[in-house]
Amino acid sequence: MQQEPKWRRRAEDRPDEVLDAALRLFASKGFAATKVEDIAQEAGISKGAIYRYFSSKDEIFESLVRRAVAPIAERASKIAETSREDPRIILKTLLTIAIVKLSDPEILAVPRLVLQEAGRFPELAETYRREVLDRGVAAIEKIVQRGIDEGIFRPVNARLAVRNVIGPLVAHLLLSQIFKFDAERIDSPQDFLESHFDLLINGLTPHTMEEG
Repeated sequence: MQQEPKWRRRAEDRPDEVLDAALRLFASKGFAATKVEDIAQEAGISKGAIYRYFSSKDEIFESLVRRAVAPIAERASKIAETSREDPRIILKTLLTIAIVKLSDPEILAVPRLVLQEAGRFPELAETYRREVLDRGVAAIEKIVQRGIDEGIFRPVNARLAVRNVIGPLVAHLLLSQIFKFDAERIDSPQDFLESHFDLLINGLTPHTMEEG
């Protein structure tokens, strides 16, 4: 059977090829320095072909967020809305999903890009906040508040507690993936999560009178 030429791509594959090319260029050159024609050349298609799928470079970035990172927040929202398990179990599940997914360099490349470019392109940060942070933070806040309401967690400010929950994860990813801190160690994302979750839950769990 004769093999189809490599250049004859299926139309439904092309948007992903454009996004893959854009992510490589955004990561290496930066958002500002990357032109639509550069993305077209990297993807091996014409500039006009890109505009069949995306109206602008900004829309390409939005699509990258929706493809790579937004599904994490969407899954967290669904779990927070539907699961009736112990809030501690749900919280650990959400944190596990986040840290395992964001340990993938191709997924982490998107928030890294936002951090690098947010000063010059605040609309990138706005897109990321809307598509990812708002939904993910709301999901964790919902679980923390449920734990408080059920007496499983201490009565703390749930909105502020979310920052204490996700802050160490962000710091860990920045230190390990970007600054290569402790690069010689072989601790897995799960190793960090176990340590973080132990400290987190012991801080949220009410102390009995006997414990002082």
